[in-house]
Amino acid sequence: MLNAASAKKKITVRKKLFYLVAGILLLASLITTFFGKKGFLDIQKQKKRYYELETQIKELDRQIARLKAEIKALETNPQAIEKEARERLWLIKPEEKVIIRKKTESSGQQPAGH
Repeated sequence: MLNAASAKKKITVRKKLFYLVAGILLLASLITTFFGKKGFLDIQKQKKRYYELETQIKELDRQIARLKAEIKALETNPQAIEKEARERLWLIKPEEKVIIRKKTESSGQQPAGH
């Protein structure tokens, strides 16, 4: 009788120990699934970064296309060259006059000289 009671007690202790170990392993796997390296949260962060980079690449591709078109225009169109020379280098034709307006405080900008 004593052996049967001690055997039954050993089985219940083993079951409790088994459930405890299984619970700890389950908890550890859930924690690493969400918070570990390459876990759910890390994957979501990487997806967000991926989409940001993808958007940046598309914007840079548009900028490249615009610059290529500008280069082609400058190579082939004399009016484009003249426009760039006037805007960037402040070149004027001999018969032209340039009017320069000072920025005023009312427009939210400081006047020239400050």
